[in-house]
Amino acid sequence: MRTIVCYALICLSINAVNAVNAQFTDYSTPDFKFTKKEKKDIPNKKSLVTKRIIPVALIATGFLLSASDFEKSVQKDLRNAVGNDFSFSMDDYTRYAPVVQLFAADILGAKSKNHWFDQTRNLIVSSIISNGASTILKKEIYKERPGGLDYGSTHANSFPSGHTTTAFTTATVLYEEFIDTKPILAYSGYAFAIATGGLRMMNNAHYLSDVLVGAGIGILATRLVYHFDYLIAWNPFKKMDGIAFTPQFNENGLGFYFTKVF
Repeated sequence: MRTIVCYALICLSINAVNAVNAQFTDYSTPDFKFTKKEKKDIPNKKSLVTKRIIPVALIATGFLLSASDFEKSVQKDLRNAVGNDFSFSMDDYTRYAPVVQLFAADILGAKSKNHWFDQTRNLIVSSIISNGASTILKKEIYKERPGGLDYGSTHANSFPSGHTTTAFTTATVLYEEFIDTKPILAYSGYAFAIATGGLRMMNNAHYLSDVLVGAGIGILATRLVYHFDYLIAWNPFKKMDGIAFTPQFNENGLGFYFTKVF
């Protein structure tokens, strides 16, 4: 079954490209303002097929490794290395670190691809798609966690990792916004995402395949949203100068901060 799913993912990645590229071309984003500095258009230089290669490879590899003796051996060796009583809950927070980086950069006036409202919209849409896909797979595949049912769940929901899905979704939003203007900042979000996936394994909450598929889903969903974001290009704040709503994430839910630059 995993092999069939992998082949389907690879075929979807390859066969759909010609049809998509025949209908859509690169586009320029309208001028938006966050602070008093004007943000210039930044063209999209990478094709959809190039953006799909890495996430599809991660997802395919994860499906092939799932429940294999190899990943069980990797998990056992990792736990022996860090200690069987290792527990560090920082992964609950590192998954949201790229969001903090994103809006902090906006407040400080760093030039990004999109207006802050478009960033927030793409972040929310990407999160809904990626976490929705992750939740569906968890329920359908029903895979036991390496540490059993010790993570606030009453059923087997190891595959894929929801924390890792969120982490790579937020990291990819940061990447898409700043890769052309602040490359170091753009890539730094992936350091937090990788740390999140690694901690999930060290905490004995997930196997390697769970993390790989979660990462692939997060990257793929976000890149698809950015590729087609002109289809939902509504922005009521594009003519307002110096106003921003910054999302706030914590264990109790989602909130927003309002910011006004004078």
